[in-house]
Amino acid sequence: MTSISAGTVAQSRFLGIALNDGVARGHMQSFYLACYAAIMLATFIPQTQPFLLDEVLGLERSRQGVVSGNLNFWGEIVIILTVGLWGGLSDRIGRRAVTGMGFMLIAAGILLYGLVEDIPSLLLARVVYSAGIAAVSTMIITLMADYASNASRGKATGYLGIMNGLGAMTAALFLLKLPAIFKGRGLDASESALATYGSMAIVTLLIGLVMFIGLRKGKTHASEERAPLLKQMREGLAEARRPLIALAYAASFVSRGNLAVVGTFFTLWASVYGTQELGMSSAEALSKGGGVLAISYMASLLSAPIFGIMSDRIKRTSALAITLLIGAVGYGSTFFLQDPFSVATIACLILIGMAEVGCIITSGVLIAEQAPDRLRGSIVGLFTLCGAVGILVASIVGGYLFDHWMKTGPFVFFGAISALVLVWTLALQFRHPDAAPST
Repeated sequence: MTSISAGTVAQSRFLGIALNDGVARGHMQSFYLACYAAIMLATFIPQTQPFLLDEVLGLERSRQGVVSGNLNFWGEIVIILTVGLWGGLSDRIGRRAVTGMGFMLIAAGILLYGLVEDIPSLLLARVVYSAGIAAVSTMIITLMADYASNASRGKATGYLGIMNGLGAMTAALFLLKLPAIFKGRGLDASESALATYGSMAIVTLLIGLVMFIGLRKGKTHASEERAPLLKQMREGLAEARRPLIALAYAASFVSRGNLAVVGTFFTLWASVYGTQELGMSSAEALSKGGGVLAISYMASLLSAPIFGIMSDRIKRTSALAITLLIGAVGYGSTFFLQDPFSVATIACLILIGMAEVGCIITSGVLIAEQAPDRLRGSIVGLFTLCGAVGILVASIVGGYLFDHWMKTGPFVFFGAISALVLVWTLALQFRHPDAAPST
């Protein structure tokens, strides 16, 4: 028996996805649970951070943008230092072990968030949490490539986008309300933080246990002779000289940077505007901002299947170009916004939600297709590394623009980045017809 949930007979298809040999329905169910949980936890932490900064630590609002950016910066430094290791390690000890370990680290980091008393302790929590996010993020794309056949990867990644949308909506509609819920029951800010993060740490720990049970056992290519880990990583880095892999890395930079901008700076914008202009508490503004974000995530959820199907039907560079265009328009249009709760903001967030999931899906399908099997773990690790650099840039530049230019500055900046990568994509798609979907 491969796992408790997998049964004894391998299935060739799951929800219309053609599966690779040895992959059972239970493995796919566990994989999509990981997709759901990963985005839920990746959005939960940065989006609740304004509550900690404002009500628990009492940080002045004029510094919150830079401090938020700095926390993201050091978190991404951890990701940059560990993500390649996770990818290579998964080729050696198995995807299941690395995925489970990742969720365990996330649980530890979330628990530390509930115990923070100052900025250094908050930084420690972010470092532990980020090491876990690096492991899980690397495994998501790697598992998708391992489990789904190339012809079905667009559809498989479309379902991944759906689970991402559901996870992000869970964070926006429910998890962001937890501090206000606990405060409404009579707890003070510190007690509410401990209750919020402590309960989520328990949930994350349970998810990690499910990963150890439900994902496929063993190493994907255990029978192949393995090069030393450092040599394998050098070989994976050398693959970046291939134009389509380099483009996928750039798209990962954009897609993960987009997530950082929305996850970190929208709730911070909502918190500052709500407290300064509307007289709300930070917890109340966070709850209201979560409702607005949920609309963006609903757009992600509804458009994810479209981008997945599109990735299988047209050139994969063309699919990527469409998502980058939507992102450039959505992010760039925030230049004209001032109120995070306005109808115009909601319209921009709908485009942003579509661009986020679209770029994740189309870039993920492209890298899964282009990565050789022997180096897949390492290449996807570097793919995730480029996403970490995108988050790093979004954090530092975005934090400065938020505090010193305009509250939508981080969004406008990444609109410009999306436009630049769009131009690169359009140039490459005419030069490389092999980016068409495999049939």
